[in-house]
Amino acid sequence: MGVGVLGTGHYAPTKVLTNKDLEKIVDTSDEWIRTRTGIEERRIAEDDMDTSEMAFQASLVALEEANVRGEELDLILVATVTPDTPFPSVSCMLQQKLGAVNAAAMDISAACAGFMYGMVTAKQFIESNVYKKVLVIGAEKLSKITDWEDRNTCVLFGDGAGAAVIGEVSDDKGILSFELGSNGSGGEHLYQDANTGHLKMNGREVFKFAVRQMPESSVNVIEKIGYNKEDVDYLIPHQANIRIMEAAREKLGISEDRMATTIKKYGNNSSASIPMALSEGVKSGRIKDDDLVVLVGFGAGLTWGAIALRWGR
Repeated sequence: MGVGVLGTGHYAPTKVLTNKDLEKIVDTSDEWIRTRTGIEERRIAEDDMDTSEMAFQASLVALEEANVRGEELDLILVATVTPDTPFPSVSCMLQQKLGAVNAAAMDISAACAGFMYGMVTAKQFIESNVYKKVLVIGAEKLSKITDWEDRNTCVLFGDGAGAAVIGEVSDDKGILSFELGSNGSGGEHLYQDANTGHLKMNGREVFKFAVRQMPESSVNVIEKIGYNKEDVDYLIPHQANIRIMEAAREKLGISEDRMATTIKKYGNNSSASIPMALSEGVKSGRIKDDDLVVLVGFGAGLTWGAIALRWGR
């Protein structure tokens, strides 16, 4: 038995905030944002749509694709740093919305690496025969903790959600290897200010960490299973900055068309960026049965995670 993905889904709010729109808010330019980040636009949730509703919409698509009903779920894991409220958890709100009457539920706070933490947690429960079907979601409403007067951060982030149903697959498919890590000494470089509630980031230090860690972790999960870089069919890096993503792609030596680049239209969605890109890759046909897919991300904490995944059931 392997443990893999049975279905994926994603949700992006309808409101689009372009770089041109941001030129009217802060001292920046479309050209500056595009060349330094790769972002052209991002989605912003309306005031009456919070993280749990975006998670719900993404989950409905994933459950339908997996042909799994809410009551069949054993566990719901929501990776988020922007819950509707500190408690109850987003996962419990989602449990109620989905009618997942048999599911346990908890949130995971590992920032942009949260979805990988969730997938690996799901794998452990399923492999130990405790649970059969686990719903893992990355969902964020970053717009509510963004300082819209800080041009260094407000140009980066957007809202959205991605979901995956995790369960048993054939023994040659699914999650083949993973790596999770943390370095709390770097927490001061990316955090939520306790007084203002706004996201704060030392961009230079985070960039230095990411361009080293993402490529390194990508290679590590491939080498753990005895594969070579050339065997990777598709790379899904955390959609943080196109220059960081390119560092990972170049380390693996794969072509541009084999790397997800949803950052152009969604920006950085923290924990939601990887599952959103995964869902888009599946639905567009870029990810095909038997493909070797690498997911890799980093985030506040500092945290990081990577997964090597053989696609299919």
